[in-house]
Amino acid sequence: MEKNRLEAFSDGVLAIIITIMVLELKVPHGDNFEALGPLVPVFLSYVLSFIYVGIYWNNHHHMFQVTRSVSGGILWANLHLLFWLSLFPFSTAWIGENHLASVPTAAYGVVLLMAGVAYLILQRMIIVQQGPNSVLAAAIGRDWKGRLSALAYLAAIPLAFVSPWISIGLYTSTAFAWLIPDRRIERVLDK
Repeated sequence: MEKNRLEAFSDGVLAIIITIMVLELKVPHGDNFEALGPLVPVFLSYVLSFIYVGIYWNNHHHMFQVTRSVSGGILWANLHLLFWLSLFPFSTAWIGENHLASVPTAAYGVVLLMAGVAYLILQRMIIVQQGPNSVLAAAIGRDWKGRLSALAYLAAIPLAFVSPWISIGLYTSTAFAWLIPDRRIERVLDK
């Protein structure tokens, strides 16, 4: 099957996710800078989630640049990823509205973890379909970044009950690790 419809659908879903997240930013009641104070946690959770959605969109785009075609399994794996990404607006709003309370912070980590696992499943499905010598398989190698991210999320979830700030630090540092341009696929394509 052609991959164009999967890419277009995924781009549309991610655009809707970002739109829903930004709609959670409510206009302050007041005309001074102090009126912005209560919105800071909501805004910061939005920024972090926007970065994560951007990272997924970017990596999804690169992954499908080297994917020749899709199968039914790949379609379902992609929907699985989109399901977890679609929970970003909910978990973002919950953590922002409750000022880093333990349960919302842990729930945010669960959503991050499951989105990461879903991405790894999608990646694996593509490699299975295209073979162990595919461009994607050569590019990702052992995927230490993906595995370390999952470990960071696994550690951050229970830590949210000790100190939500530590969990937020792990979520943020993991996001920044992914902001460093990942040129693995581009390097393989250049060869």
